[in-house]
Amino acid sequence: MFKYIKNDLPASIVVFFVALPLCLGIALASGAPLFSGLIAGIVGGIIVGTLSGSQIGVSGPAAGLAAIVLTAIGTLGGFENFLVAVVLGGLIQIVFSILKAGVIAYYFPSSVIKGMLTGIGIIIILKQIPHFFGYDADPEGDFAFFQVDGENTFSEILNAINSISLGATLTALIGLGILILWDRVLTQKSKVFKLIQGPLVAVIMGIVYFAFTKGDAVWGISAEHLVKVPVPDSLDSLGGLLSFPNFEVVGNPEIWITAFTIALVASLETLLCVEATDKLDPYKRTTPTNKELMAQGVGNTISGFL
Repeated sequence: MFKYIKNDLPASIVVFFVALPLCLGIALASGAPLFSGLIAGIVGGIIVGTLSGSQIGVSGPAAGLAAIVLTAIGTLGGFENFLVAVVLGGLIQIVFSILKAGVIAYYFPSSVIKGMLTGIGIIIILKQIPHFFGYDADPEGDFAFFQVDGENTFSEILNAINSISLGATLTALIGLGILILWDRVLTQKSKVFKLIQGPLVAVIMGIVYFAFTKGDAVWGISAEHLVKVPVPDSLDSLGGLLSFPNFEVVGNPEIWITAFTIALVASLETLLCVEATDKLDPYKRTTPTNKELMAQGVGNTISGFL
């Protein structure tokens, strides 16, 4: 279990730093409470990660469902009503797993996988450009073309160029430089640089830069650019941050339509990602698709309950 801890530990820290703002951003883009994004990330990491048969998969809130969630919360009359659909969607995924529906993953053409990966890459690049320059009007995790701040992907880039934050831009350049230097040069020079993850160093340098330039009006990073994590003051306030499903609406047909929509979209997205990551795996390991559907179903059910 701990045989590869020297690799797993730094990798897990990197995933944490990437996932934290993404979980909060997707929750914000979905119109859900920020704390629900953290719960989805925790459940995805611990529950789904434990049950999944994937060696390199990472689970958490999915940006592809943000638009569906945003619409459903309004249509179903509130977040607690929507959570009923999430619980049912997770149970439906478990049924898919029992029925061996994961087999459809093996029929996805390679062109679909490559197209999906290329599309995701292009979207991420375009969506990160405003954040690169320190323009954070749209939350991290909103990957829709028409954004929650009223702009679209391209107009947001134009706005970013006119609203550059020097501190944030310099931090981004330093981080990008470290990533390129670490991967292309330093790892070829010494084994030490292979033990320490480049992304982790980039994050640490960003923290150090913020600490040393704090308060500087020109080169500092203002509070609006920081990740705002909802932190409870006590166990009582922690309970207040949790939302529970309102099962009184379980007879509403709209709830079941939303549940099946979530189950179908989430399952297809899961299976596509499984096929994509398996093809990227240098060791060519294969993820059991039905086991992955079961893990995702259990994760969505528990996440919906909390």
